[in-house]
Amino acid sequence: MRHVDVLIIGGGPAGISAAIWCKRLGIDCLLLEEQSQLGGQLFNIFNEIIDYPGMRTKNGIEMQREMVKHFVEMDCLYEVNTKVLFIDERSKTVKVKKQAKKQEICYTYLILATGSSQRKLGVPGEQQMIDRGEVYSASADGERLKGKTVAIIGGGDRAFEGAHLLSSKAREVYLIHRSTRFKAREQYVERVISNPCIKVMTDNEVTAIHGDRHVTSIDLESKNKEYKNLLVDAILIRLGVAPNVELIKGKVATAQNGLIVTDDVHQSSNPFIYAIGDACTTPLFSSISSSAGQGTIVAKHLSSLLNM
Repeated sequence: MRHVDVLIIGGGPAGISAAIWCKRLGIDCLLLEEQSQLGGQLFNIFNEIIDYPGMRTKNGIEMQREMVKHFVEMDCLYEVNTKVLFIDERSKTVKVKKQAKKQEICYTYLILATGSSQRKLGVPGEQQMIDRGEVYSASADGERLKGKTVAIIGGGDRAFEGAHLLSSKAREVYLIHRSTRFKAREQYVERVISNPCIKVMTDNEVTAIHGDRHVTSIDLESKNKEYKNLLVDAILIRLGVAPNVELIKGKVATAQNGLIVTDDVHQSSNPFIYAIGDACTTPLFSSISSSAGQGTIVAKHLSSLLNM
């Protein structure tokens, strides 16, 4: 059975940072990534990144290239296209699958850098829509959505910013939220509510998405139990994110919001398991910078333990 001192699950900025620091500190380390490339959610950032110290990039893909270049130049050990199937925290082993081959890896310490995923509506027709590739970015897909009727679901910054961006391209924009209270910043709310091209529908929830080859309409249910079918061409779901913690559920302590509970060195309730990035960080405080910093903290802490 293969053994490493530090095993990292997840190849986004947090995992990349942890691996670079492990390499620098002489720690035997392996990073596993399920996708074909490292980078995590950087591939979903289409706007300019202006707040990462020392690196200003046009979008997440450009930042991904720079981070991976640094990672590779450091000669960090990693495997992509590798899915983690099971974590056995008692034997400190991880079962993984790469292509059709399964294997087990034994670790001394495990770092979870599994990130987060977009929350779903959980209604009929949603997964079929996603499987067809009808997933849009307000900043990148303006031309694709030009002249179409678009529904944006959510009440946070991303929902309101998306509605504003698409209002100059789409024929009609609906912003649909289940409450009359919004989490978005006041300046975003004012900008959308004052825009005549955007119709804000509060106290409404989407109960179904229709369309065989592409989205044609959505069903809405109001707080007063009134039902409506709304004709739309596209939907952008902006309900926030949920941490990817399925692998570790019941094995370490998690908060009510699903985040892994950690201390100041990002150790979980299991002394051999650590968590960094969006798996343990409240979305309000999540950023590329904080994820990279957390990777540094864990690597330095583990170096002190391994060299005792």
